[in-house]
Amino acid sequence: MSLRARLTLAYSAVLAGVLLVFGAALYIILSFSLIIQIDQTLARSAEEILRTSRVTTQRDLRILTLPSLQFASSNVYVQVWNAEGALIASSSNMGAFEQPLDALSLQEPTQQFRDVRVGQVHLRVLTVPVVLASEPSGFLQLAAPMAVVDRARESLLIFLAVGGALALLIAAGLGSWTARRALRPLDTITETALQITRADDLSRRIPLEAPPASEVGRLILAFNETLERLEALFTSQRRFLADVSHELRTPLTAIRGNVDLIRRMGADPESLEAIQSEADRLIRLVGDLLLLAQAETGNLPLARAPVEVDTVLLEVFQQGRVLAMERVEVVLGELDQAQVMGDRDRLKQLFLNLVANAIQYTPPHGRVTLAMKLVSEWVHVSVADTGPGIAADELPHVFERFYRVDRSRRRPSLGGAGLGLSIAYWITRNHGGRIEAASEVGKGSTFSVWLPLASSGTEKD
Repeated sequence: MSLRARLTLAYSAVLAGVLLVFGAALYIILSFSLIIQIDQTLARSAEEILRTSRVTTQRDLRILTLPSLQFASSNVYVQVWNAEGALIASSSNMGAFEQPLDALSLQEPTQQFRDVRVGQVHLRVLTVPVVLASEPSGFLQLAAPMAVVDRARESLLIFLAVGGALALLIAAGLGSWTARRALRPLDTITETALQITRADDLSRRIPLEAPPASEVGRLILAFNETLERLEALFTSQRRFLADVSHELRTPLTAIRGNVDLIRRMGADPESLEAIQSEADRLIRLVGDLLLLAQAETGNLPLARAPVEVDTVLLEVFQQGRVLAMERVEVVLGELDQAQVMGDRDRLKQLFLNLVANAIQYTPPHGRVTLAMKLVSEWVHVSVADTGPGIAADELPHVFERFYRVDRSRRRPSLGGAGLGLSIAYWITRNHGGRIEAASEVGKGSTFSVWLPLASSGTEKD
């Protein structure tokens, strides 16, 4: 059963329940009200008859005579029975009927109201014990026809049945129309999802036809946001595969060319060195990719121990000078003493990646400056270079995998894989810090790492 049909059925069932309860209450109230009116009429008639009888029977209290019977309305039937069960008198509208209107109540010592049927006639009967001279002398029975009450009940039942059925039909129609209109965006979502699946086009979005604050509106916004993220992920995946293919093809092509040269010309030191260099670069690339894959899946644990940042930076400074050789000057700026909680090896990898990246993009005779200072409860490590700088529109992308500011994709002399900054970003984030890049074209770039001091108690993200 469809959701639209279930909603319509549920709505109709609730309305049917409400109508049933309301109809039953109305039926009971009407019946009770009409019966009370008849009972009051019978009680007033009995009271008037007894009052008149007592006045006229002061001299002979043992014989019950009710000369006021002619007072009774034509809609009220009256019988007078003595204590021995003999009919003493009856109203003129009784005709030749001599049977008790309610035989069972003639045995009761108290006043009784009962519904009885005399033949095909439905009556409401009041039986009142009559006491004269402190002795039970007989019974006064009064009856009123219930035809009006029965017709009112029947008319009400027909009205409730017909009206309820019409109300349910109208409610079902309106409910179906309302559900169809309310669920129409869900059909749009389904169609859009199917079109995306068939055409493999994640750029499509669902039109927002419902108010944004409504349930369907929020669903559409959430679905569009999911599509946007999926599109970004698939685009990133395609670019990632293309970049990986490029990064692997370049060293493999160089290795294959040198192998062919050795095969034709024989082994020579330069060819063997080139093969070794490209093989080492392949190993680094695969290692970096594996590191990022483990990091994203949560399978790369980080140690949590005190780390002397200034000591780590001194080691990175020494390794940076070796990497730069004499092509680039690596200098050490301000260096405070500070301690953070984290993984020493990963933090060293973070700073070394930033220094290597700065050396890689700094032209000959340029300078790379490594510094660290305390700012409030944070450790600020900066790596500045005098390279060509990065355009403002490029800065938001520098921490993406394989992203290169060099659009021609020509590799700098040190040859990086474009993963160092991505790894640096992940390490920083998982130490509860943040990494920033600032640059000005023609003047160089500065990468800043902010890490919480060990005493600040800042938790990891």
